[in-house]
Amino acid sequence: MRIAVDVMGGDLGPGEMVPGALQAAQEYGADLVLVGNESSIRQCLSKIEGRWAEQVDIVHAPSAISMDEDPLSAVRHKRDSSLVVAARMVREGKAEAMVSAGSTGALVAAGPLVVGRLSGVSRPALATPVPTVDGACILLDVGANSDCTPEQLLEFATLGSVYASSLLGLDRPRVGLLSIGSEPSKGNALTVAAHRLLACSPVRFIGNVESRSVPFGAADVVVTDGFTGNILLKSMEGVGIAVFDMVRQAAASSLRSKAGALLMKPSLRKVKKRMDYSEYGGAPLLGLAGLVVKAHGSSDRKAFASAVRVTSDLLRSGMSDRMARAVADRGLSTILPNGGGLE
Repeated sequence: MRIAVDVMGGDLGPGEMVPGALQAAQEYGADLVLVGNESSIRQCLSKIEGRWAEQVDIVHAPSAISMDEDPLSAVRHKRDSSLVVAARMVREGKAEAMVSAGSTGALVAAGPLVVGRLSGVSRPALATPVPTVDGACILLDVGANSDCTPEQLLEFATLGSVYASSLLGLDRPRVGLLSIGSEPSKGNALTVAAHRLLACSPVRFIGNVESRSVPFGAADVVVTDGFTGNILLKSMEGVGIAVFDMVRQAAASSLRSKAGALLMKPSLRKVKKRMDYSEYGGAPLLGLAGLVVKAHGSSDRKAFASAVRVTSDLLRSGMSDRMARAVADRGLSTILPNGGGLE
């Protein structure tokens, strides 16, 4: 199962993307093809020792889409860019998946325009795992669609449930609708209407969930529009970083605090690792005819390797096929191989 890797995207470019991709190939056995400017790729490979650097395949793409370009226009006119070439490889069956740390807008545009949508999906959604007290939950949409309809939130619930089943190993994912209160009547017109649809759908809908309940695992899948989801995601990232900074300052405030911090250091490292976005890999753009994964724009080689690992794991799980079947019948009875276990 081959993965097309756009190594020209992201803030750090091929200098980090190429080593990260090869790290994933070596550690996780991912079958990769590097897509981008061949000269730049080979320059990066020359600094890496081992057979992986010597044997990896390269597909030349002379241009790249920058973060400040208009996404839709760039995808339509820069057909030789690394992101579009990688997406086209998925559409043509030359790769089963692609991963990129490039422009989110360009990837969201290339998904339906180049790879194509699943029949029955009106808008693909970006989904990402977020840490909870007991593990993780899936949050979607986190930025692909700022404005949504109630019907699209219902689609996201179906897509997110399949993803949670594949990534988190859950047989019966609990789906919650992000709102300002637990009552069905709470929220704006979108959430109230979406609540009515979800309550009558085959997904395991548990009702509204408030943002403060998300880190405590109130639901396995949290559904919202991309504008709200992106704000929630970045707020959680920011609060996590701020809390650790406050802990660091408090730990250095006195000799007694320093001694206590030394004893707590191993445990704090474990918590920090769980809060680190680079450990969670990428966010798949769900609802497409092929697997497309967005890595964090600021990914270093470690974070990018995690994104490639997640892509490889999702391919092996058969998520794409189950998602296509689930969307086709607008239910989740097809999530499990035996077709059971879901309400």
